[in-house]
Amino acid sequence: MNKTYPSAAAALKGVVADGQLMAVGGFGLCGIPEALIEALRDSGVKNLTVISNNAGVDGFGLGKLLETRQIKKMISSYVGENKEFERQFLAGELELDFTPQGTLAEKLRAGGAGIPAFFTKTGVGTMVAEGKELRDFKGETYVMEEALFPDVALIKADIADKSGNLRFRLTARNFNPTAAMAGKICIVEVEKVVEVGELAPDDIHLPGIYVHRIVHNPQPEKRIEKRTITEKAGV
Repeated sequence: MNKTYPSAAAALKGVVADGQLMAVGGFGLCGIPEALIEALRDSGVKNLTVISNNAGVDGFGLGKLLETRQIKKMISSYVGENKEFERQFLAGELELDFTPQGTLAEKLRAGGAGIPAFFTKTGVGTMVAEGKELRDFKGETYVMEEALFPDVALIKADIADKSGNLRFRLTARNFNPTAAMAGKICIVEVEKVVEVGELAPDDIHLPGIYVHRIVHNPQPEKRIEKRTITEKAGV
């Protein structure tokens, strides 16, 4: 089965809608589905709840959806690089479910595995545990965290074959596989598409059963959050 679509807009058509719970892969700006985020902005869908480790930066990544006020709530771990996010949150215009990074990853992994909830020590005694069930195991207190089951997952991979088998590149893998497995529908943006059989079995990081649609974006911008250059004497 050929799962490729001619454009990001075509891949989103008939899938995204107002009010959805959506998972978006990436860590900072590493491994984010740039073209899919732009197409989501252009689709005009609104009142989204977005699961992502962070919210991009001002004017790029998920920051573009914050600018257009299409996101009503973020489920995130770190949001410190986005001034517009900070402004909307402090003004009461944006809801935020702050989630420890490991817990966020496990909430997605559990969703992909069909596990409704799990217990963790992370967050016990802090605001993270407020309103959640606490339980003792062998003399230690744990907080119950519910899994995440997003309606749609938008992810980024390096290579896909036409059946959706994926290979990620180094740290750009990050949250992408767990987001893909948790999503009811998964759309992936890739830099290269190959024929089925060209990827060796041991090179496949995520099987195509989790992937529903593929978008080819051979030249993403891959913007760097903060460029730091070491100054050398005499240069």
